[in-house]
Order: sequence, then structure tokens, then C-alpha cells
Amino acid sequence: MGAAALGVCATLPALSASAATGTSDAAKLDQAVKALRAISTLKADFVQRDRNGSEVTGELTLKRPGKIRFQYAKNVPMLIVGDGKALTMIDYEVNQVQRWPIKNSPLGALLDPNRDVARYGTVRETGNPNVISIEVRDTSHPEYGIITLIFTRKASAPGGLELSYWVALDAQNTRTTIQLSNQRYGVAVADSAFTWKDPRRSVRRH
Repeated sequence: MGAAALGVCATLPALSASAATGTSDAAKLDQAVKALRAISTLKADFVQRDRNGSEVTGELTLKRPGKIRFQYAKNVPMLIVGDGKALTMIDYEVNQVQRWPIKNSPLGALLDPNRDVARYGTVRETGNPNVISIEVRDTSHPEYGIITLIFTRKASAPGGLELSYWVALDAQNTRTTIQLSNQRYGVAVADSAFTWKDPRRSVRRH
């Protein structure tokens, strides 16, 4: 579970090289970048799947720039929080806390202002004019992993595109899919939503 959760950090059919023209690809990439930048806050339900088909559910909270929270269902004693600088994975079952710089995770494409999707993104053909697939990888830093962002055209979403799901492949070759639903944009999100309770403190007290 821990490695899969970090991969947030499922299987998607292989994406062929885009057959569209360069101009068309550039337009799609520009649309996707504008849609991402237009998100101020986002809440959504999610289903997380690993390459073995295991899945867990929860609620995603996103606040740009840099903040994210994966609140898993009550039967999953785990939490992932990004505070703008690092991703923290808290496993309450074993009272363990792990932290990684956001820039070292595939999620840096969503959260790290320095990871420019316009610069590192490549359009991949989907065969559906209403679906845009953007693969983001920094070839000079393969340890950052790869994330493929899938957008669906939706007039009411910021920029006219809704982030439907993503597939993350981290440096350990862990592949994880996050599928979103019930997206709500522009909702009030306090910074306190990105705090967490450290389970190691209660262990030390005992």
C-alpha cells in the first residue's frame, strides 16, 4: 500500500505517438496548461488503483499553488498531504511518516510551479476529440517520474477542460492511476486542510 500510495506520486492502454499536426498538438497543450492554471481550488472524489488492480477510495482536496490532500476512506489508515514544499505520507497503522520533495514526485507536474507543463508536456493521441492526454516528463531528471494527465472537454470546468484522471509512474516503476469524479471548483479551502496529526508523538508519550 505504501509504495502505491506514493505513486500518487491501473493500467492505461499504451499511448501511441500523436498523429495530429504540430499546430494541433500545440493548441491542445496550451488548452491543458490554461485549464490547470485556472484551478484555484478543487475537491473531488477519487479512486486510486495500482497495476495489480487493487483500489482504494477517498476525497482529494487541491489548493494552488502546491497544496494537496488525499483523505482516504475510513477503512484505510493512511493520509497523504502536500504543503507546497513536500509530500508527506502518514501511515497510521504502523505510526510511520515519510516525506519527499514535491519536485521529486510525478505529482510535481500538478503542484510544483517550477515544473512547467508547457515545457515538459507532450500530447499523446487518444482517438477522441473530447479527450486530451498530456504526458509530462523531465528527460534531464528521470528520477522525477512520469505523469500522464487526462482531460475531458467540459464547458463548466475551468478553461473548458476537466482533469478526469492521471497515471503516475515513479522512479521505482510504481504505476498508480487516480480517477476523479464529482469535481467541485472554487470551493473554500482553509490552509489548515493541509495539516496532519503526527502518530509518532503518541507513540513517544507511551
